[in-house]
Amino acid sequence: MSNALLFELRALQTNGISKSIKERYNEFKSFAGKSEEDWFSELCFCLTTANSSAMMGLKVQDALGFDGFYNLPQKKLTRELKSLGYRFYNKRAEYIVGARRHFGIKEKLQEFENDREKRNYLFENVKGYGLKESSHFLRNTGHDNCAILDRHIIRLMHEHALISALPKTITERNYLQIESALDNFAQKAKMNHSLLDLYLWYMKTGKVLK
Repeated sequence: MSNALLFELRALQTNGISKSIKERYNEFKSFAGKSEEDWFSELCFCLTTANSSAMMGLKVQDALGFDGFYNLPQKKLTRELKSLGYRFYNKRAEYIVGARRHFGIKEKLQEFENDREKRNYLFENVKGYGLKESSHFLRNTGHDNCAILDRHIIRLMHEHALISALPKTITERNYLQIESALDNFAQKAKMNHSLLDLYLWYMKTGKVLK
């Protein structure tokens, strides 16, 4: 079944959407030259996508920016999130305020040798980050080697028999097992996880987001 998925990927690589995907990928890569303020804003964006959506996260990021994420008192941040229609405004405001101690995350991540060591640090130290959010942040800041296993990607993997069953819940253990299956497929596709995610996400949603 993975051969059918490979065929779909190859078809997408030769049509117009590949240009949009490459442009988005290059935006991620440009983060290497961006400021700590930009990296912190992205850290908070990925916090807001958890149990929500990339579209809502973008709405919040556009409204608050670095200044709002970093400077608003928690009560005011809560009100702002609520006014934007964000569902989990209390808990997310708490997480964003807690994330402020990670300002300087760009420099901090340089201490680690590879992307998955960086992810482990984020997963273990940024409150509100699971493996998915940690992987999401790394991809958005120009890293290539962690899978972002959201429900769209996992469902697509199941549809193409890359995994045998849909997990009822996502634990650290089964996340890493599913990622291993996607590692194998990425090798067959000759594509890193960042690009692969953009293509697979487009297949399921028809959108190229971050």
